[in-house]
Amino acid sequence: MQVEDETIPTQLIENRTPVERAILVGAPTREVSQRTAEEHLEELARLAETAGGEVIAVIRQRIDAPNARFFIGEGKARELRNLLNTTEANLVIFDDELSPAQGKNLEDLLGVRVMDRPELILDIFATRARTREAKMQVELAQLEYLLPRLRRMWSHLSRIRGGIGLRGPGETQLETDRRLIGTRISDLKKKLREVARARAVQRKGREGEFRAALVGYTNAGKSSLLRALSGADLFVGDRLFATLDSATRTVDVGSGHQALLTDTVGFIRKLPHHLIASFRSTLEEAREADLLLHVIDASEPDWEEHREVVQEVLADLDLTHRPQLLVFNKTDRITHEEEATLRARIRALENTPAVFVSALREESLIRVRDALKARIRSGLKEIRVSLPAGDGETLAALYREGEVLARRGNGTKVEVDVRLPAAFLGRLLGRDGIEILERV
Repeated sequence: MQVEDETIPTQLIENRTPVERAILVGAPTREVSQRTAEEHLEELARLAETAGGEVIAVIRQRIDAPNARFFIGEGKARELRNLLNTTEANLVIFDDELSPAQGKNLEDLLGVRVMDRPELILDIFATRARTREAKMQVELAQLEYLLPRLRRMWSHLSRIRGGIGLRGPGETQLETDRRLIGTRISDLKKKLREVARARAVQRKGREGEFRAALVGYTNAGKSSLLRALSGADLFVGDRLFATLDSATRTVDVGSGHQALLTDTVGFIRKLPHHLIASFRSTLEEAREADLLLHVIDASEPDWEEHREVVQEVLADLDLTHRPQLLVFNKTDRITHEEEATLRARIRALENTPAVFVSALREESLIRVRDALKARIRSGLKEIRVSLPAGDGETLAALYREGEVLARRGNGTKVEVDVRLPAAFLGRLLGRDGIEILERV
């Protein structure tokens, strides 16, 4: 018997991660202004889009204090459930941190996955981490966030939060996972301590060199500035947390001086404290810096709050005592009148020095270079040194390590007026035939 061939329809299967449809929830206390509350929600929307989500709707409620069960009022929570059914959204994101109990209660009521701002930021950091150190730092922060929430969001370590609404099979598995996570946290902390020690050794090798660190709110343009000042090929992007990995490059500031400039991870409102703790070793570069370049987006209307957020994080890291230079970047996006208003505001605000630049305009960067050079010179000792005319090695070192102001010779001796770092001056005194004739 002849069997007829059956035509089997074929189609391409798209292997793409489905876009999650999110509803945002903002529940500020009554002390928060309407404008500030809206700006926080706008930023939350940008975070959701950065993570690959699509914002479908926003729910707002003013509260006197967070509700113990749902953070928002029970009536508003039921309104949120109805909105989920209407819009077919499959994710809810709160602008504030939820307790483990609040998260569980909301997921039980709503039947969809519920996240808060800290978890969303951690998720973005996980996708941005490139180096081994950054990946370990993010994993540590994620695990410390996850540990008290296991009952609600059980999943094995190999697929943390890989699905929606995962639930565990029982208390025994929860206890097993707690032990696994606890062991992994201990292991990560040990490895990060080793990384911190290696960084300390690297910093020790740079002693005597002038070091500066770029700090600031995310997307203020720190990486763009480092690339423009150093000429290095660094990744930059107009998005939140474009880069997480710190990078140190040499910057020529003129007159024979150089500075080591380090980029650091950007800050943001309500930055998870676990994340700050995990990135502490990376931020040690800022602790050792001679100067902090606090980069601010000059085109951002809410720059003052951004600046306060950065100052709060620096205070958490005990870095507010470090000398700072405010660097208002992206001046190409504002008018001359807006820049003049901004300058007047800074003069009235405090005595912290400030410069106004654009990473896209090379001629404006001379202001940063001059500020770095002035800071370097303030730490130099101006001396007159006498050395044998044939001591070319020391003469070359004076030109390399300092700023030579004048040079005279009489055939057997050479006198050099020079500005030198204190560390090199100490090494100079140990050389044979060297005399310090005058100090200023």
